[in-house]
Parts: sequence; C-alpha cells; structure tokens
Amino acid sequence: MKPQQATSTGLTAGRPWPLGAHVDESGVNLAVYSAHAHAIEWCVFDPSGTKETARHPLVRSGDVWHAHLTGAGAGLVYGLRAHGPWCPQEGHRFNPHKLLLDPRAREVVGDFQWSDLHFAFDRQHPSRMDHRDNAALALKARVVVDAFDWGGDRSPRIAPVDTVIYEVHARGYSRLNPRIPQPLRGTYAGLAHAVSIAHLQALGVTSLCLLPVHFHLDEERLVAMGLRNHWGYNTLGFFCVEPRYASAVCGQSPRDEFKSMVKALHAAGFEVLLDVVFNHTAESDECGPNLSFRGLDNASYYRLPPESRGLYENHAGCGNTLDIRQPAVLQLVMDSLRHWVTDMHVDGFRFDLAPVLGRGDHGFHRDGAFFGAVAQDPVLSRVKMIAEPWDIGPGGYQVGAFPRGWQEWNDHFRDAMRTFWLRTDIPSNHRATFARRLCASSDLFQQRRRSPLESINYVVSHDGFTLRDLVSYAERHNLANGEGNRDGHGHNLSINAGVEGPSDDPGVNALRGRLQRALLATTLLAQGTPMVAAGDEIGHTQRGNNNPYCQDNEITWIAWDQADADLFAFTARLLELRRNALPFGGDWYSGLTDPFGLHDLTWLRASGDAMDSQSWHDDASRVLGCLIGRPGRARAPLLLLVNGDTTPCDFMLPAGVWQGLLDTAHPRGASRWHGQGEAPILLSAHSLMLLAAAGAGVA
Repeated sequence: MKPQQATSTGLTAGRPWPLGAHVDESGVNLAVYSAHAHAIEWCVFDPSGTKETARHPLVRSGDVWHAHLTGAGAGLVYGLRAHGPWCPQEGHRFNPHKLLLDPRAREVVGDFQWSDLHFAFDRQHPSRMDHRDNAALALKARVVVDAFDWGGDRSPRIAPVDTVIYEVHARGYSRLNPRIPQPLRGTYAGLAHAVSIAHLQALGVTSLCLLPVHFHLDEERLVAMGLRNHWGYNTLGFFCVEPRYASAVCGQSPRDEFKSMVKALHAAGFEVLLDVVFNHTAESDECGPNLSFRGLDNASYYRLPPESRGLYENHAGCGNTLDIRQPAVLQLVMDSLRHWVTDMHVDGFRFDLAPVLGRGDHGFHRDGAFFGAVAQDPVLSRVKMIAEPWDIGPGGYQVGAFPRGWQEWNDHFRDAMRTFWLRTDIPSNHRATFARRLCASSDLFQQRRRSPLESINYVVSHDGFTLRDLVSYAERHNLANGEGNRDGHGHNLSINAGVEGPSDDPGVNALRGRLQRALLATTLLAQGTPMVAAGDEIGHTQRGNNNPYCQDNEITWIAWDQADADLFAFTARLLELRRNALPFGGDWYSGLTDPFGLHDLTWLRASGDAMDSQSWHDDASRVLGCLIGRPGRARAPLLLLVNGDTTPCDFMLPAGVWQGLLDTAHPRGASRWHGQGEAPILLSAHSLMLLAAAGAGVA
C-alpha cells in the first residue's frame, strides 16, 4: 500500500526535532524515528479518535521522519502508519494496515480492547500479513501543551543519609480509605489528599516510590480471566501517565492530576520516585501485537537473536527486551527520564530489572552507554537513581556492581534478615551474616568504593509476601491468579510453618507481632537506606498471596479499617529514633578508637566480651550485641542487643550508665529501662533492644 498524499495545504516538511508531536507558534511539528521504514504516514482523527480525517506523508531526514501541520494545535488526535518490508524472519514486521501509537505520546486516546485486528500477522497463519485495518480500535495520541501552574514547587532534595523509601501503589494505597472522599479513592488525588499526607508525615518516611505509573496494558491472558495487570509492569507509553489512576475531579487531565499530586507531596516535604520499566514493552514476543515500537521499527527497538531474528531476546521474562545498544533507544529512555524530571517534577527513579540497561553485546557493563549518559546529564545526574540489580538473562545478577552514586535493592540483606529471624531450623553462620548485612554489606559495596547508603535495605517489597503474611503463612496462596498456585515464590521462610493465616491463639499472634517488629527494627536501624512497603506499618495482609500482580481488588488494596495502631506507633517510633540517633551513620566503620576511648564499632557476646573468630563461627547462638562508639547523630555511644533465639537470655552490659530507647518485645517499642552497666539485662526471645549511654541526647 502506498501512502496517501497530503490533503492539507498547511503541510510542510517541518523539522526532524524534537522527536514526538510539539506545538509551536504556527502549528504542530511531528518527528518519528525509524531506520528501516520506507514511508510513514501521519493519520489525523477527529477529537474522539473514531474517525480518520486526513493522512499526511512524512519527510525523511536520515532516520527521522517529520512534517509540520500549520494551524493545528493542542488537542490534535493522531496515529501513525509505517510502510516497509514484511519479513519477520529478518526482523522486519511493517504492516501499514495497523495504526500505531507514537512512542512519545504524552496523552493516549482510547480504551484498549484486545482484538485479532491488532496483530500484524494472521493468527491462524502466522507467516501471513493481516490486511485488516485496526484504526477503529487502535490507541491514538493527543497533542498536549504543558501549561500547568507549578507555583513555587521545588524538590525537597532529601539527603541520602536521611532518606527512607516508602514503596506504594498509587491506586491501592487509598482505594479503601474511608476518610478520603469516595471520588478520590484509588487515584493520584487520593494519594495527595490531606488524610494520606497526614499518615505519611506521622509515620516519618521521606520518599515515596510509586509502582509504575507509565501508561500500560493488561495482558490478553489476564483480560480473558477477568484480571488486570495491577502492578503495571507492562509499559506502552513512556511519556504518558496511566489514566486509570486519575479521578477526573474538577475536569483535570490525568497529567495535571499527577502534577497536582507531586506538587502537594513536595509541599508536605516528600520526594516522589517512579518505578520505571525500560527493559521491555507491552508488545510481548513474536506472537504479540503491532501497537507502536514493533510496527515502527522492530529491528531497531528490540534485541533480536542474531541467528534467529524472527524471535526476541527475553532478558525480562516478558517476551521482549528493549535494545539500549541502539542510540535511538538510548535517546528514547533518556528523553523520557528527563521529561518526568523537568515536566512532571519527579525526584528520581527505581529501574525494574536494571541490568538490561547496561547490557552490551556480551553481558552487563557498569560503564555502558546508558550509565555514562546519565552521569553526564545535567538533569538526571542530580536525581536519585535506584537499580533492581538483576534480570533473567545470562550474567543477570549484578548486586553491588552498578556505578558509584547508584543505589541498589540489596536482596542479600532481605534474605539474611529473614533467615536470622524466621528460620531456626537452618544451621548456618547466622551471626556473622547478620552483622555484615546490618552494616551495609561491606563485602558488596565497600570494596567497590561505594557508599553504605547505596545499599537499599528491605525485607519486604511489592514482590512477595507482605510483612504480616511473611510471619503468618508457610506457603503461597495464589489460586486467585489463575495459574494453579504455581506462580510466585513457592516456600516461605516462616518460623510459623505449622500455622497458616489468621489465628485466634494469643500466643501465635504475640509471636507474629514480635517477629514483625524485629524485622522492621532491623531494617530501619541498619546502616544503608531503608525501604518499607506501604501497609506493612499497619499490618496489611494479602491473604497469603505472594504474587498479586493481577489483583486490583481487596487482596492488594490497603484495608485501613483493620489498621494495627500499635504497629504503626512502633514503626513511627523507629523512624524517629533513626532520625535522631542514626545509629550506624553514613560512613564505613574503620575499627579504630573513637573519642570515647572505644572502637567505633565493637561486636559483643552475651557475656559482654568482644566477639572473636571462634564466636563468629558458633552456629548454635543467634545472640549478639553491637557497641557503637561513633553513632551517626547520638552524642554518646549506643548499644544494640539482638536475640534471634527462641528463649530469653541475659546480656552483660558494658560499663557506664545505660538508658533504654527501644525494646521490640513491647507492642509499641517502649523501653523505660535505666541502669548501671557491668550487670546483666534480660533480653527477650525474638527481640532487639537499643540503649544509649548517658549523654547521648536521644529521647
């Protein structure tokens, strides 16, 4: 099919930059990348996106196709048709019968409905091109102008040493909050509501990391089962907010409602970080649809196996992998990130399956083009960058291997702390591992000249059991996901392997509460940057579902009417202690003597004696102490006492006068203990205590 000629005298060649559709003083300029297309058409629709009113051929300059439409402006609805070779076995899947979404769309028109019409091939005969037109069902882009009144909005720029990350879903957080007006629940406006902000301020976190808010699709398989991709790790529009999280109250567009949310959170002192997915797209594998990237230039956007270019490299486990080696794809990612910082005012990013971004021809490279581009970028080099440091490709596990300045999710911390507190049945060198992970995993970060704050410490994230479920279920309960309970991590590291779910036994519930508090205390007092998952501070449960990515319902929505007030008070107390005392500080410990005449960090046995090499290899004990001679903010030494065993024990205190700051055996962490050292203190089972020497100045 040859492209139709222009039907408007207002069409000129325009400029090959900037990519995307942009309004200028006389109209709209469109520029689209494709290295392998033979022709591209700009298809204009009526405001509803239902009727195609004109087609305009784009002019080629190098690998960019462009045109300018005089008299057009914001609100213009359009799609693209790309002409080129239909040769899937060589990596080319052009089909001009399929209307395509501009990869740089900043607003999407239409509610996506799965149909065979979206596929470039005949699904009954995959080698054949499908000649049916899908324009009536296809997603379109709408041209926008950013005219939002930001007022005096400024990023809080929370210092790394003060950062506490709160991982939260923009919809699930407020969906069931009865104190928020019904129309705002489950929306950007709901997250920014005064009730939400008051909770966050009382808790004491600093930086909200939002699960993906880029425009995404629900997989065809999920839709067939009546489910949705609730987490949103299936991006199609990297420049567009997910409209399903918008309330549309007062007529605001989703973009403006998102901006209003950021503005309100900034005003309250919170950073906004985005979980972003640049490892794959919603177009899936070779059996997937032509929606945008694939139809515009499949061979440029995706990694294709050299020996079989009709297939896709699948380092994300979702069917395809974006090819960051291509300059145009690198530019797409960089432009998207800058857009979210400059136009949407976000403060940083968490990169899903981040090794994909550093993959060259032969594995992961920490000095790859993407990392170099970020490091020199005057915008992106100043915001927080967090890696999920693994993917499923060859050599995909890269914890500790990212560039300096990047922070990384530390699953070594997660696994060690879960094992220490929850698995009494596994003989192991628990004390040594616990100590190493508590002090920012120096084996992973210090030897690479990384800061301790670059270790993101967590025991629970969106991906897995909630904190309450971690101590309440021995096995996953994922039948609602429609995969026969085979998805998600199969076995839990729970000490309560004989008890499943809610219990009426006071002893069981007391133990579960104590374990939750011990895990929270370990995470929030440890050296590094802590992260907690939204709802864990109030006992959120997902009924044992440890992979609820497709559950946009009461399984994932936080049940505020069942909030555990004691647990919230405990968590807030922990965060207050972290702010005031910062027990382990933000620098590596040297082992040298500090101004108090103590080593800056000394590990103790229950007898009060310093740990020796033999003590570290004692598998029978999970009791240890940490005398911190140089805390981060306290003015005198701190003492952390840990009992991971199932029975109480006496711990001999060092010399001096000691004041209890925290006792996790208490439902709210209260400790009124005060006494002289060189005497034993009773340390409860499954508990942690923090004490301060006289003059520490910590309440």
